Parts: sequence; C-alpha cells; structure tokens
Amino acid sequence: MTQASSRVNILVCDDEPTLRAVLTQVLSEDGYDVTSAASGEEALALFRSNPFPIVLTDIVMGAMSGLELLREIKLIDPDTVVILMTSHATLQGAMKAVQSGAYDFLTKPFDDISSISTIMARAVEKVQILREKNDMVVHLKKTTEELENLNQQLQEIAVRDGMTGLYNHRHFRDRLENEVRRSHRHRRTFSLIFMDVDRFKTYNDTHGHLQGDSLLRRLSAVLRRERRAESILARYGGEEFVLLEPEATKEGALVCAEKIRRAVAEESFEGRESQPGGRLTLSLGVAAFPADGTESDVLIAAADQALY
Repeated sequence: MTQASSRVNILVCDDEPTLRAVLTQVLSEDGYDVTSAASGEEALALFRSNPFPIVLTDIVMGAMSGLELLREIKLIDPDTVVILMTSHATLQGAMKAVQSGAYDFLTKPFDDISSISTIMARAVEKVQILREKNDMVVHLKKTTEELENLNQQLQEIAVRDGMTGLYNHRHFRDRLENEVRRSHRHRRTFSLIFMDVDRFKTYNDTHGHLQGDSLLRRLSAVLRRERRAESILARYGGEEFVLLEPEATKEGALVCAEKIRRAVAEESFEGRESQPGGRLTLSLGVAAFPADGTESDVLIAAADQALY
C-alpha cells in the first residue's frame, strides 16, 4: 500500500450483499477507504453528498442501472474514475459504457481476485494523474493571474509620476493625442486647464526642497478632490499641472478652473504664510478645441499663453 492509495476513497455499488462484502474486504485490505451502497440510488445519494474519486459499480441492478449511475456521476464530476462490473453476457454493453466515459470494467465471476487489486491500482494512478493535472492547472492559473496583476502594476507605474502619483507628462500627451483624434472624428469639443504654482521657487528657497515636494503632493490631493471624475489630471513638469477635460466647453472649463483656484487659495498648506498674502495660489490658463486650436501642440501653447 502506498501513501497515495491511502488517501483515495472508493465507492462500491452492488445489489448482491456477498459480492459487495468481498469487494469491500479486498479493497480495504489494499489500504483504501471504502464506502458501499446496495443500489444505484443509494450510491448516487452518497456521491452527491460527498463525491468519490473512484466508483466501482455493477451494471445490472434494480431501478437504477450502473450505466445510469455512470451518467449521473459524470454530470456531477467528469473526472470521477468509474469502473463497471459486468457478466460475460453484457460484455458488449460494458464496452459501450467505456466509450461513454467509464474508465474500465471487470467481468464476473472474477477468475482471479487479484484482478480487482490490479485494476484498482491503475484507477488510483489515473486519479493521481488527474489530481496533478488539476493542481498544475490551478498553479498555472494563479501564476497567470499574478503575472497579469504584475503587468498591470508595471503599466500603472509607467504612466504615473513617481512623486505625486498623478499621471505623468508622457501619458498626458498620449491621452491628449487620442482626445484630439476623437474630437476631430466626432466633431466634439474638449478643454485644457494648465496650472502653475505661483512663486514656487520662493517656497522652495524658504522651506527647502523636501518641504517643496511635500507641498506638491498635498496640492495633488487637492486637485484630485476638486476635478471632475472624467478629467485626466497630470503633472506636466516641476510645479506645473494640467487637466484634460473631455466634452468640456471653454466656458465650462473656466468655471472648473475658478473652482480649483479658489480651493487651493483657501487650503491651509504648511508654510503658506511665507508666500505673498499668506496663501498658496495657482495661475491657470484655459484653452479649448477647436476654438483655440485643432492640434495638440497648438492647444498646449494656447493654454500656456493664457496662464501667463
């Protein structure tokens, strides 16, 4: 008896008590955990409550035959190894059953009782192969999911600014080009809002670059909070930020820009007292497609000019 065989549970189904007892004894002595049933109906009920990896069943029984039991079991668990027992008179039917999904068959009466152990050992090997295959599939699926998650994380890192967590300049340009093409195709509008922190060099010189970086991160959080959900917010470079506003008219973007300007001016940033007026402020410029340009570089230049 191997360690693997001791872990395999077998369901034996036969309506002849004597044969059922013999099969149970032989398989138990081989080291298997054996559960017996006196009918197909009883075997099916046991299987439904707790599927067995191997089922050994007679073909000819009462109301439910072994072939019917085979079909029901395969509907529940296609991987179950089913071995049929048949007399020589129904050998042709057993061959058809193998074609229908049975693993193998035994003919009665048994010429040699050891044939039961032999065929069961092959069935156990089959179960072990199926288990290893399923484990491999699960492992591959998990590995694939982990790789997909890793790729998504790497893609996300590639489009994010490392300090603020906002989209970076390259990703903004890609999204802007897409929006230009889409708006050309569907004759729609969109707007850009450029933002620049006023006198940021003064803040850095007064409080140091680490505090300046902290300020930009805090400012990024405020911009996230105040933007529209569909907006594309990016760090354009240094202390410059940009909002791409799909479907927004210039008038609508101006309203949004004023909302952001006011929110930033009212925010209690650390060290803001060193700035003119005791507040941190933004300068903002708005440009719209197609009124201020129909190409990305022209729109950027228009928004930048409006800012200054």
